[in-house]
Amino acid sequence: MAPIEDHPLRYQLANELHARPFPSMRAPCAAAYVAFKQPEMAVNRDRAKDVAHLQALLDRHGAPHPQPGATHYYGQIGRHWLKWEQHTEFVTYTIFSDGVEDRPFDARAFEPFPQEWLEAAPGQRFTSVLIRVEPRPEEAEIKNRLLDWFVPESLAVSSVLDDAAVIAGDFRIDQNGNMRFAAFISEQTGQRRVGRIVQRLCEIETYKSMSMLGFARARTTGAQLTALDTRLIELVESMSGEHAEAEETLRALLSISAELESLSAQSSFRIGATRAYEAIVNERIEALREDRYQGRQTFAEFMMRRYQPAMRTVQSTERRLAAMSDRSVRAADLLRTQVDVERSAQNQALLESMDRRSDLQMRLQRTVEGFSAVAISYYSVSLLSYLFYSLEATTGVSKNLMTALITVPVVFLVWTAIKRLKSKVER
Repeated sequence: MAPIEDHPLRYQLANELHARPFPSMRAPCAAAYVAFKQPEMAVNRDRAKDVAHLQALLDRHGAPHPQPGATHYYGQIGRHWLKWEQHTEFVTYTIFSDGVEDRPFDARAFEPFPQEWLEAAPGQRFTSVLIRVEPRPEEAEIKNRLLDWFVPESLAVSSVLDDAAVIAGDFRIDQNGNMRFAAFISEQTGQRRVGRIVQRLCEIETYKSMSMLGFARARTTGAQLTALDTRLIELVESMSGEHAEAEETLRALLSISAELESLSAQSSFRIGATRAYEAIVNERIEALREDRYQGRQTFAEFMMRRYQPAMRTVQSTERRLAAMSDRSVRAADLLRTQVDVERSAQNQALLESMDRRSDLQMRLQRTVEGFSAVAISYYSVSLLSYLFYSLEATTGVSKNLMTALITVPVVFLVWTAIKRLKSKVER
């Protein structure tokens, strides 16, 4: 049997589904997470710099480099484990450590990331997270730790994955510039499930932060849209005025349309990315299968109250931008209709003027025809008179009488000849 030919991308695409496994973690442990993003044109960045930055960290710890073209890496550096992932707009580094510091959320968890290495990152830090994972203590002890570690006003707590763990976080940046999350793991929870919980907490914070970039863009765009909306309303109102100049109005309308298109082009990617990141945040929270814990708000409720209004602002800005673009198109159509009506009126007046001029020309032509017939007849009679004057002695007819006798036939013949010539030309 002849071998079956595989598609060249078959194995690559199949392996992509297994390229980013969840880490295995055993409580007590900790995760230190940081994500970098270039401030502008992050999608088109030089990704080789991301890999070079990773390799610089691995060289410091004597760890092997990733495979060429790799977009993810998982390996041991010293007594820690490092996970690196390269995404469309950003790169992430996570350090997994066994055991926890005596002081909760101690910044020393980031010690595997040297300060000079952090400063040389090809981009800016847009989020960093410290996750403290402990065995689940008594309920009273959990309550005390939550009060000590987090801000009660914004604290979100829930029991997740069928009571496999209790997770908590207040989504506030501490004095060291890090977000804080805690996970209290039940005794029966497996190591891979612990890794999934930690990974999802990192993803929730990452994609929440990335989607909030869309909110910042929406606020800036909203202020610009307000100014353009005022101009567009004034422009549409002025179109109904008696003294509105179509060309001036058209130039103003084209200026507004150009600015709207520019805003749309500048915002389309960020707004589209925000929708995608928002969907990931909601999916990751839903995957945790939250249950309420000690009457506290869950992560889903926190997002509904604090996060979703920002996302609705982004959606509203997107709809408003699309609506204003449609309005500018309708205004252009209205202006085009107005110009067409004005041109039709001008064309009608021009045709009427041409009709009047044609009538005058016809009358003038008829007058000229009469003068032409008289002139030709006059010269014809004069010429014939010289011809017939020699017959005066023979016929006894005087010159005046002879002239009178030939005038009528000559005028008739000339007039008839002009009429026939005119009829032939007008056919």
